[in-house]
Amino acid sequence: MTAPDDEMSAVDGADVHTHIARLARAVHGSSEDAVTPPDVLEHVTESAVRLLAAVDHAGITLVHKRHRTRPPELESTAETGPVARTFDALQHEHGQGPCFDAIWLQQTVIIDDVDTEDRWPSFITAVRTDTPIRACLSLQLYVTDLELGALNLFSETPHAFDRNTEDLATMLATHAAIALDTAKRGQQFRSALASRDIIGQAKGMIMERYDTDSLQAFGILRQLSQDTNCPVSEIAARLVDADHPVKSDRSNPSMQS
Repeated sequence: MTAPDDEMSAVDGADVHTHIARLARAVHGSSEDAVTPPDVLEHVTESAVRLLAAVDHAGITLVHKRHRTRPPELESTAETGPVARTFDALQHEHGQGPCFDAIWLQQTVIIDDVDTEDRWPSFITAVRTDTPIRACLSLQLYVTDLELGALNLFSETPHAFDRNTEDLATMLATHAAIALDTAKRGQQFRSALASRDIIGQAKGMIMERYDTDSLQAFGILRQLSQDTNCPVSEIAARLVDADHPVKSDRSNPSMQS
């Protein structure tokens, strides 16, 4: 009886590895359409449902610690459907659940059977009543001082998540976390390049218009930044846009001051 199970495990593992490789190529690729963090998260949840037979629904939960004296704030993203969104909404409503509590201390949290689960009683009662979820597997994607990202996998069958599924899901989450970090760094790098470019344009305009050198032009931008309490890049963008307005901004009244 073990041979079919072993064969299925090998196939599932190969599929997961294949999609992880595709994700890595997409993130590290040189295409003009750069992969963003939301792209990575959507790919992960869609892949989890497609590749793992036990998973019926998936979503990403972000938990933000914005204030020390207030409860964490919860955000749901990259859901594969309304069921995952409802799960997070119920956590937020009841102020309890795996992403509010234990997952801050554990990398993996499993709810084997909603009907017999005794943690987070009011939340679990609502999940049992308002959703078809009967089992849940939550895995950390990343943790910072102010934010937690967790991958939530849901099944409509109790005790759906065996050891093999948990191992494959953990592998997917681990590589997804690496891809997400890469995408975030790429986004920051592109943002830095864009800021440098716009500052260069603004400096050139000041140099030409007021007959200053590069250092003096940047000093003017920096002084404006200090006077208005705005980043230098934002001051530069305003200056460039005032001289060369973006067409989409002109056609959108909400963008005009």
